[in-house]
Amino acid sequence: MSFQWVILTTDALLYLLFISVVLFIFWVRRHEEWLVPWQHIVRNKMVKIAAIVLALFSAIALLDSFHFKMALDQNNHHQRYYSANVISILDKIMAPIGQQYEETYSSPMATFSFVKTNITLPSGQQKRIYPKLKHFHVFGTDKVGADIFYQSIKSVRTGIVIGTVTTLVMLPFALFLGTIAGFFGGWIDDIIQYLYTTLSSVPGVLLISASVIAIQIYIANHPHVFPTIAERADVRLLALCVILGVTSWTSLCRLLRAETLKIREMDYVRASTALGVKRFKIILRHIFPNVLHIVIITIVLDFSSLILAEAVLSYVGVGVDPTSFSWGNMINSARLDLAREPVVWWPLLSAFLFMFALVLAANIFADAVRDAFDPRLRDVD
Repeated sequence: MSFQWVILTTDALLYLLFISVVLFIFWVRRHEEWLVPWQHIVRNKMVKIAAIVLALFSAIALLDSFHFKMALDQNNHHQRYYSANVISILDKIMAPIGQQYEETYSSPMATFSFVKTNITLPSGQQKRIYPKLKHFHVFGTDKVGADIFYQSIKSVRTGIVIGTVTTLVMLPFALFLGTIAGFFGGWIDDIIQYLYTTLSSVPGVLLISASVIAIQIYIANHPHVFPTIAERADVRLLALCVILGVTSWTSLCRLLRAETLKIREMDYVRASTALGVKRFKIILRHIFPNVLHIVIITIVLDFSSLILAEAVLSYVGVGVDPTSFSWGNMINSARLDLAREPVVWWPLLSAFLFMFALVLAANIFADAVRDAFDPRLRDVD
């Protein structure tokens, strides 16, 4: 069957990130000073489990980032038309689950519906009973009968995108501005300090809300630029990543500035300056390699906080697009289910479990990375 590949912006960024990770692994294998800390990390069994969980979530996100449109059945063989619905490889793999709908709510691993409905018996008599379900659902179904497990799996990509793409946006600002502020000092340091102090003084939620609303207005006024629902949702997700990145680089910038102030007083840096080595060459050769451990530690520690931030922002209505799958949207929808009697608790539980697994694995891995790369915490063999 014919299809047409569709590469969304966040798809391309995830491909770039995956390639960067693969190249980084090959680079680490060639440098002993970097290989030893990573070998120290993987000795811990708990860290191995966390790494497997992160790899599994990353694989799901990657499979959900290969999008395409299926060809429509038609008699004209000279010109082919494609569906407006954009799907992914993960959708194809999980099609048996994603296309299994019920009438309404069903509890996890139940065989009968959660809500009574009227049925007509062969005798013509009306009876109100719990009808038998058509399919088996591990985490139950929501109000419209959609599978909760499928929604939770599809939300993985949103969490990974928020945690990684935001880092790609934030890192250049923090790394460049932090190092030049600490190395050059003077009026350059004053301007950069004023910049991140002013940005930090603005409430993050207000800035993010205003930016997301502006993006929504732009998308609504330019529908021809984003013809499909998937493209509109992707633009809003990318905008949220950019906004979170622009508002979250200040803390890492402070750390890098302080570390650069210390490194520039080292003898080897002073010797390079005395020998007439260009300043930016000193930054590339001596400053960047010696602050890289702080960058790695901060990235892995901020990953889980960014995932939780998406859930909170989607809950208050300024997060990802409502048509997108995300744990924040699931929690936002579940709050109405908690108000009904009897309580429908499994959509909230499912989103919580998946989010908990990803955040816990990220935190365990982050702690191991911090212990291995922070010279003050590194174990002495």
